[in-house]
Amino acid sequence: MGKTRGTSKLFTEHEIKQLELNPNVMHVTAKSITYAPEFKIAAVKAYEEGYTPMEIFRKAGFDLDVIGHKKPKHCLKRWRNTFTTHGEEGLLEERRGKGSSGRRPTGELSAEEKLKRAEARIKLLE
Repeated sequence: MGKTRGTSKLFTEHEIKQLELNPNVMHVTAKSITYAPEFKIAAVKAYEEGYTPMEIFRKAGFDLDVIGHKKPKHCLKRWRNTFTTHGEEGLLEERRGKGSSGRRPTGELSAEEKLKRAEARIKLLE
């Protein structure tokens, strides 16, 4: 089993190679697994048929001691939300980073917000 950093598990080289052999995996790094879109859709449908997340992942060839016993539940929750909101299409395309505008450009701030920021900056520099 790999080392842990905080709450996230780091995969060892051996575990990464093992995960890469699974046809339901597109890519693996020491920190994350990118699952095949077809697997995500099949997993959501299997869940709707009554299978548990752990059963789905085990049946798909994942070693829960390697990926973590909570991973199936967390993935299924995320994928079901995406499926409900965006349908199958949402699981077929990579959605990470989309829809988040990040910090609003200062040009869109009201005069009052700009003044508050300027005052805070001055106070910080004093």
